[in-house]
Amino acid sequence: MDPIAPIHSEDGPPSGHEGPLPVGANALEQAVLTRLDEDKAQDIVLIDLKGKSPMADTMIIASGRSHRHVGALADHLQRTLKEQGLGKVKVSGLPHCDWVLLDAGDVIVHLFRPEVRAFYNIEKIWSVDSGHRVDARA
Repeated sequence: MDPIAPIHSEDGPPSGHEGPLPVGANALEQAVLTRLDEDKAQDIVLIDLKGKSPMADTMIIASGRSHRHVGALADHLQRTLKEQGLGKVKVSGLPHCDWVLLDAGDVIVHLFRPEVRAFYNIEKIWSVDSGHRVDARA
């Protein structure tokens, strides 16, 4: 499986079956991906930034169904990252929960509401094909 393909959607992937989670390069990435999948995040995309950007090794992008879902995803990820020994993770956007960014150093996580994700389309910056863009145009 392509490591940057969407891995989970409430409506299911176009093929009609759910694909496996991509394997994270380390325990932190795997913990984040597992937590997002357990919390029913939509259109999870993992982007490998090694050699592309000095800001982080990995960027993970996912959508929540509503403000409340995005806030819950962010809260659960903060707890997971604390359990991984990261302590305080830098978090931006939590009051509004339209776009929440969690900076865990080597891993950056973007959580969006679907409309906001389609508007900013940050996957395009990294030339990543994501299923949500097709759905947003339809």
